[in-house]
Amino acid sequence: MPEKSTVWGLFSNPNETKTVGAGTVIFREGDPGAEMFGVVEGEVELRGSGGLVERLGPHEVFGEMALVDDSPRSATAVAVTETTLATINHHRFLFLIHETPMFALEVMGVMAERLRRRS
Repeated sequence: MPEKSTVWGLFSNPNETKTVGAGTVIFREGDPGAEMFGVVEGEVELRGSGGLVERLGPHEVFGEMALVDDSPRSATAVAVTETTLATINHHRFLFLIHETPMFALEVMGVMAERLRRRS
């Protein structure tokens, strides 16, 4: 299990969760992004035009890039198993960046690590 980070800590007692079934598309590449997600239970695949980018499990986050630069989603996210997701919407994301500088650093760290693995 990945080590918990400041980013995951903000998802550990979420106000909002949703459960999606296996095979559910959470978002598609090119969609606008209004929230980021934390995997509470289950597994999610991030898929690009070239296929599988990454498989994520509990305590991992995704969807942050669209909130950072207000750009369309760079990949498609699909639930591999029944999956419970916690969410942070754009408004809360901006609040957390402002009030918790370590949150911003952790989000940048997640993005940098994911980009390095893709190279």
